[in-house]
Amino acid sequence: MTLRIDITGLPAERLRFAASPLAELTAMLHVLAEPGHHPRLAGWAANVWAGLPPELAERLREAEFLWRSSRADFLVPARPRQTLTEELDDVDRIDDETYVTSALTTTCGNNRVFFGAPSPLADTTARERALERAQARGALQEAFAERLLADPATVRARVRHTLEQCAETFFDAAWTGIAVQLATDLRLKNDLLKRQGIRAALASVSGAVTLAPDGDRIVVDKLQDKATAAHSTGVTFLPTVFGRPHLVVIHAPGWRPVVQYPVTEPSPSEPVPLETVTLRLEALAHPVRLRLLRTLARGPHTTGELAHAWELSPPEVSRHLAVLRRAGLLTSRRHGRYVHYSLNLPEMTTLGTDLLAAVLR
Repeated sequence: MTLRIDITGLPAERLRFAASPLAELTAMLHVLAEPGHHPRLAGWAANVWAGLPPELAERLREAEFLWRSSRADFLVPARPRQTLTEELDDVDRIDDETYVTSALTTTCGNNRVFFGAPSPLADTTARERALERAQARGALQEAFAERLLADPATVRARVRHTLEQCAETFFDAAWTGIAVQLATDLRLKNDLLKRQGIRAALASVSGAVTLAPDGDRIVVDKLQDKATAAHSTGVTFLPTVFGRPHLVVIHAPGWRPVVQYPVTEPSPSEPVPLETVTLRLEALAHPVRLRLLRTLARGPHTTGELAHAWELSPPEVSRHLAVLRRAGLLTSRRHGRYVHYSLNLPEMTTLGTDLLAAVLR
């Protein structure tokens, strides 16, 4: 399963390697929302939470859907600027419909629902569908979606102010050191791109990013089968210090493709008991279960949401979830009439670094 980016006829200079303060702040916010994905940064996350003013902590929780399970497209800039303020100014220039569609994609958990469909800002049916999906995700998601659809300008201003508060509280102090690490990586990437071409530059990004043999596609090894085109827009590559183990790819319709890749190497995996490996690999010996885990790695989902995301019947999804639960790879929690299933990260870790990286990537 791969994500394919068509770059037919794209000159090497249209592949841009650059640093983005906003994308790095978003990576930090994801760590704060999902520290289980980043055990090496758990101490950092705990220290940041302990030092947050109560009002800012509450703001982060109310808007965490913009970066927790996936990243809102406007938070990972295709045209990075030198400063966070400049990038936030660019976000302000995005029209309400584009902003709301991107925000709802992360809040409601399925990009198939909104892109190319009637705008929930203007269409009653689309609005009701968005609110219904947000409600299924939880009370906080529902409240955020209601505020966003009722008054986009106020929500947008509040999100920007939240990000500016994060800069004052913890990001600005860290960015100087981070920027040095990113600049070092960018020198390497741009030198490879200039001297050896696209293939060598992509090989240095990640083993999961390659150039197709005929040179017309960038192939990203992800647990999904999708394709997008960039021959008229180019592709932006953003290094991140806080992003591992995720390889984030923004490829929604209307957006220039962006790949955010980690610059650090993962630590060696711990020895895995053979009995545990055998039990859990048997549970994962079906491609549908791997797809379900890929979705659950982005956040809790109900049986109905998983069925809709992969065009399966709810009974079929339930049967696969039962196998995964018996293997201890899932946890569940009831919210009202909905049961949300989540990836059991500690147990998945015992499968080894390679498998966990593939699921989270």
